Amino acid sequence: MVDERNNELTLEIGQEVTGTVSKIEEKHALIDIGYKIEGVLPISELSSLHIDKISDVLSEGDELKLKVKKSSEDEIVLSKRAVDAEKAWEDLQGKYENKETFDVEIADVVKGGLVTDLGVRGFIPASLVENHFVEDFSDYKGKTLAVKIVEFDPDSNKVILSHRAVLDEEAEKKKKEILTSLQPGEVKTGIVQRITDFGAFVNIGGIDGLVHISQLAHHHVETPDEVVKEGDEVKVKILSVDVENERISLSIKATLPGPWEELEGKIKPGDELTGTVKRLVSFGAFVEIAPGVEGLVHISEISNRHIGTPAEVLKENQEVKVKVLDFNPEAKRVSLSIKALEQNTNDYSTTHKNDYAQHDSDTSTGFSVGDMIGDQLKKYK
Repeated sequence: MVDERNNELTLEIGQEVTGTVSKIEEKHALIDIGYKIEGVLPISELSSLHIDKISDVLSEGDELKLKVKKSSEDEIVLSKRAVDAEKAWEDLQGKYENKETFDVEIADVVKGGLVTDLGVRGFIPASLVENHFVEDFSDYKGKTLAVKIVEFDPDSNKVILSHRAVLDEEAEKKKKEILTSLQPGEVKTGIVQRITDFGAFVNIGGIDGLVHISQLAHHHVETPDEVVKEGDEVKVKILSVDVENERISLSIKATLPGPWEELEGKIKPGDELTGTVKRLVSFGAFVEIAPGVEGLVHISEISNRHIGTPAEVLKENQEVKVKVLDFNPEAKRVSLSIKALEQNTNDYSTTHKNDYAQHDSDTSTGFSVGDMIGDQLKKYK
């Protein structure tokens, strides 16, 4: 009798047939393919994955496309797995070449990763499941994940998938979107992620930018951890954005009041302060009276006695007391005086005048100019 469905008098190995599940046994199912005997579908030929019970996958009356694995007068062995695999390899080839993202359901959790049924066995190594460490994968069974094929070898029946690749691609896309949305001059709130010798990396909306050590504060900073700690929430100003190289330059300093603005209204002429000599120049000395604020003590305001150079009486890093002569925060200029605070300034001047007078008196010979040259003048008379 000729089978109207399979239209063959004999069955050849590898031939594809259509059949209906007529009976389910413990380790196999009987399939009516319109042939003189029923075909046998072993549990091992149902799927590329391990199956405990055929009844979990098939029911009587299901129609299946199958391939003939063995054919004889007494026995016909069929395979659903072979049909699924043939179709799957062709489909997966396209997905791999096009770097396509597609969803899979996790069929099992095994040592080293996750397994999915693609028509062939697909494997997601543990390192390619997430972009962070996962200690226990037991909750992943039955879960749907978006994946990409990262390794494809039909000859070895190998298909390696990655969910992490999808996450990384999404993160990269989001990063580009954030980078293009940022504008120099904007002020953002961020979290300090990492501290290095040259500055701090601050996360603003999912992307890290660098606050160089010179942009951490208005005053000189030796090490970044003097100013910030990991986890700190900080305000930063965007200085520049390099979308192509994915670099963002940030400044904390630019969001803070400057040292001159900080002192406005707090310092006025006549105030007496303590400062540190920072630099000596030919015309005077620069004294730091607050972090980032230096004032000039002109050479004429260093001492009550005449000096040739500031170095005669001052040295760098020396602590000195100064008096404010003029303070102009807008021009960032402050004039200072050391000599105005020297002890007994007036007494000093008076004493020295008296000294000079006494010196003149002590050294006088008692002769006037006329006395000294009088005899000479008489000769010409």
